[in-house]
Amino acid sequence: MKPTRPTSPVPPGPPAEPVLRINDLRVDFELDTSTVHAVRGVSLQVGAGETLAVVGESGSGKTATALSVLRLNPAPPCRYTAGEILFDGQDLLALPEKQLGRIRGHDIAMVFQDPMTSLDPLQRVGSQVAEVVRHHQGLSRARARESAVAALNEVGIPDPERSYRQYPHELSGGLRQRVMIATALVSRPRVLIADEPTTALDVTVQRQILDLLVELRQRHGMAVVLITHDLGVVAETADRVAVMNRGEVVETGDVMDIFEQPKDEYTRRLLEATPRLEPV
Repeated sequence: MKPTRPTSPVPPGPPAEPVLRINDLRVDFELDTSTVHAVRGVSLQVGAGETLAVVGESGSGKTATALSVLRLNPAPPCRYTAGEILFDGQDLLALPEKQLGRIRGHDIAMVFQDPMTSLDPLQRVGSQVAEVVRHHQGLSRARARESAVAALNEVGIPDPERSYRQYPHELSGGLRQRVMIATALVSRPRVLIADEPTTALDVTVQRQILDLLVELRQRHGMAVVLITHDLGVVAETADRVAVMNRGEVVETGDVMDIFEQPKDEYTRRLLEATPRLEPV
């Protein structure tokens, strides 16, 4: 799938001021007998209201890069050996854990690939959404419940009052992922990191979730970092693309330019491997 240019192009405005900037990030994993250089000098940035897609195959370092923003890589074995991750003028890699904890889930939120491994199976889904605003905003139980029900409604969950009281196993995969998005957005973050948010879903539900992410980004003006291996997803949702291979960014650019005039050989191979629908 290729992105399409609008029939009446609007002259582009000035680029969005970066909300999040990654400079020369290097991440190692110390194993028993070797060191894996998972991220090797990655530099990225994303502005408000913009979607940056980070695309690459398994093992390219895209998820390790995304998890580094909130220091969620397991340490040990992970070590951040160089670089900086700047948000509001602060280097997130250098912040004390307590200070970073105030940013995690509030200013910068994350949606993970498989909601069943991210949601607590023993806790009602609404309580898990409400817990975020109780923790970050100090709301009362009643106010937090109101915020959680509103968030469930915003992400398109039918009968949010009833769904609030349900457990994760009572919901479909698509609804569970909507709960994860509600959990991420209930505190109105300025940056949303979505790590392969549709991989575990069927094709129809994938499209619904992608449309939802685009709608919420436009509504709230947040920056979105979308981690994916699927160039079809990139074509539908992203403004800019960063292509990763073996821990390095090999090419970045506007989504249309990357699809029409890829400069790197690896990018060209990825595009050639993307299924295309041919007319019958």
